[in-house]
Amino acid sequence: MLARRGFLQLLGLSAALPALARAGVPAPDPDPATDAAPLVVSTWAFGQAANAAAWHVLEAGGAALDAVEAGARVPESDPANHSVGLGGYPDRDGHVTLDACVMDHLGKLGSVACLEEIVHAVSVARRVMEKTPHVLLVGEGALQFALGEGFRRQDLLTPEAEQAWRAWLKTAEYRPQPNIELSNRYRMPGAVPGGERNHDTIGILALDRAGHLAGACTTSGMAFKMRGRVGDSPISGAGLFVDGEVGAASATGVGEECLRICGSHTVVELVRQGRAPEQACKEAIERIARRYPSPPRDLQMAFVAVDRHGRVGGYALQPGFSYAVRTAVDDRLVEAPSLT
Repeated sequence: MLARRGFLQLLGLSAALPALARAGVPAPDPDPATDAAPLVVSTWAFGQAANAAAWHVLEAGGAALDAVEAGARVPESDPANHSVGLGGYPDRDGHVTLDACVMDHLGKLGSVACLEEIVHAVSVARRVMEKTPHVLLVGEGALQFALGEGFRRQDLLTPEAEQAWRAWLKTAEYRPQPNIELSNRYRMPGAVPGGERNHDTIGILALDRAGHLAGACTTSGMAFKMRGRVGDSPISGAGLFVDGEVGAASATGVGEECLRICGSHTVVELVRQGRAPEQACKEAIERIARRYPSPPRDLQMAFVAVDRHGRVGGYALQPGFSYAVRTAVDDRLVEAPSLT
């Protein structure tokens, strides 16, 4: 039996919860270490392979940061993947440059941008986080740091990617190709928009048994971009953001659009205000869409998010975006809802 005062306090809290929800204030939650099983979520269909590698870490009780690094390394080393790591499409001058970011539940982060000749940009980003007083290293400095850390130099331009670049040089459109996964001209045989072989950045988020979150984002960037161009992927708050008290989010699509609204940070802050992950992603997409008289058909932007209790959601500007989710009882690919 509750004492009279305790009963009245409980009654008052119950009455207040609907009002708090309407005001966007999240209701009290259980401890994430006890109510959320380990999980990992990645952008695009090829994220299922990344999730499998991450899951080996999580299943054994490993840390979320180790898991996202292991997962991101899978597409980075896949030469058939033309938007991440080895085999990525080059810039307009024929150089493959990589951007990557990692972040943990305590807000520690590391990034690299315009990194050349190193396959695993995500691992270099982690070394920046753990072994330097800095957050972001770029270009030649990033390469020198990687070599000093023992990473092996390797030519990232594969024959297939070089062939696509040379074909692009012959066109009248000497400009970057946003959302190459939506383009018929450069689509690989048998591929579909947003499918396994035509895609963009990989963002990967994980929640471990301790209730800790971490994320990674890695890419070779916009195909045939200007030399020196950096998108959202290595920028904390844009391509990736993690707040251990709230949740994590990652972005994929045209990085310039995400940078303009600090997209992943926006998503996490909306979760902090009480939105479910999918709703938070949708509201961020709506902010991007409001910049245009009507939603642009040649532009894709999408977000995926997970809160500290293991709820997952994603949303895209237009159809074609999918994300992969792996838990102890589930391994699925989710077609995200879209604004158009």
